[in-house]
Amino acid sequence: MKANIPETGRKRVVIIGGGFGGLKLARLLAESEFEIVLIDKNNYHQFQPLFYQVATAGLEPSAIAFPFRKAFQGNKRMHIRITEVSSVNSKENYITTSIGRINYDFLVLAMGADTNFFGNERIMANAMPMKSVSEALGIRNRILENYELALGTEDKEEQKALMNIVVVGGGPTGVEVSGTLAEMKKHILPKDYPELNFDYMQVSLVESSPRVLNRVSDHASTKARAYLEKLGVHIRTGTRVKDYDGKTVSLSDGSELYTRMLVWAAGVAGNKLQGIPAEVLTPNNRIKVDRYNKVEGFENIFAIGDIAYMTEEAYPNGHPMVAQPAMQQAENLAKNLKNIINKKPLTQFHYKDLGSMATVGKNLAVVDLPRIKFQGFFAWLVWMFIHLMSIAGMKNRLLIFINWAWNYITYDQSLRLIIRPKNDRKGIT
Repeated sequence: MKANIPETGRKRVVIIGGGFGGLKLARLLAESEFEIVLIDKNNYHQFQPLFYQVATAGLEPSAIAFPFRKAFQGNKRMHIRITEVSSVNSKENYITTSIGRINYDFLVLAMGADTNFFGNERIMANAMPMKSVSEALGIRNRILENYELALGTEDKEEQKALMNIVVVGGGPTGVEVSGTLAEMKKHILPKDYPELNFDYMQVSLVESSPRVLNRVSDHASTKARAYLEKLGVHIRTGTRVKDYDGKTVSLSDGSELYTRMLVWAAGVAGNKLQGIPAEVLTPNNRIKVDRYNKVEGFENIFAIGDIAYMTEEAYPNGHPMVAQPAMQQAENLAKNLKNIINKKPLTQFHYKDLGSMATVGKNLAVVDLPRIKFQGFFAWLVWMFIHLMSIAGMKNRLLIFINWAWNYITYDQSLRLIIRPKNDRKGIT
């Protein structure tokens, strides 16, 4: 026994990571002839597109998290281990984890990506990333703590710094969190903090490229910017953040912003794993794979999702690091793993772009589908429906729907709680 997983004689597929790709693959193989081992450092799947709603007190963390064991109840061929993987031994076909060694016949790397601070240590130390439920909850805590601190200071400049929020990154996450914060400034926070002057509060969005939402059409990007500006977001495109010391944001155009809250949504990099050769990694740590998702140089190690760097004619720089490529690759790989043991030809992966979308605020969204593009209220309804249907678990969908309906009617989230570990002495004392 290794990590207390019995050897059954079946071909074992070990999946590292329970994100969109890893969970999809595990579900597709759960009733197959394989023995499946799903490994993740958390015991739940996280719905990343709604992290920003946890960060802005719109949803409870539990509403966008779904326990792995709930998804595979009663399946005796499915083994779930909550641990961290330290290395891969490709010669002897095993991985090393914090709970022991786990052998594999086929290894699937689906551990996704983490925040990329582009080597800036001070930004890493002082900015707030949003790549997990716990980080989103940390952002919620920091925002609310800052406003409590603002009440206790007579220094107007310090009040402004505590109330101002800077968001870095003009992708869907940055756009969505900026729009939500602007709505909170208008409809929610003044009711909670009537003693504060909300003319001091400024929500700024900084994006290094010339426009926001680079993956959508020019018209959709222009519309999204107009929606944000209408909500009162100060947008700075064509400039990047050079430094942040916890108080001052230094921009590449020489200007500065003063804030105690910098939300970093500007870039991602693949999670590295010891034992994967450096020559198969791209500069941002994605793993080079062929059209069957095989890692270059290996026959039984695969990578899917954000961590996988696969090129095809329409995507010479790799597929976008979003949920759809991960789930489509998982579906294709599930078929190919079955083809391998049945000695059938493998099928090459072709990504089918199903479109892009982002919400900016209440009744405001942009949707680019392959054959149609639209914005505004109907786009907002489509965005909500697709995200609601993508959530794992009927209970989670119901909770989210109730929260969204209440927020729509009242413009008032009810989850503005500061929750932190008992031994966390930072923040308010």
